[in-house]
Amino acid sequence: MYDMKHVSKIKKYGELAPATFQAFVAFDKAAFAEGALSVKVKELMGLAVAFTTQCAYCIEIHTKKAKAAGATEAEIAEAVFVSAAIRAGGSVVHGLHCLE
Repeated sequence: MYDMKHVSKIKKYGELAPATFQAFVAFDKAAFAEGALSVKVKELMGLAVAFTTQCAYCIEIHTKKAKAAGATEAEIAEAVFVSAAIRAGGSVVHGLHCLE
């Protein structure tokens, strides 16, 4: 099912829901723009979220963008483990609901 060629279909949303699609594109651009956080940090954050949501498209896209912004493989590896720790932590604290 995963194939990056499907990403090219995203423009179809611009035809089907133009105002919403344009708003999404503008929001995404603003969210990843240089600001209080650097683009590299934002892309590493995007990767960590993508690892957690397990979106293969996002992982591929944000890996390329993170590397273009200067992220190293060591930084990406740390993002992997931050993501894993947060995901595992969620399981641990949700498991507290089972305790009396």
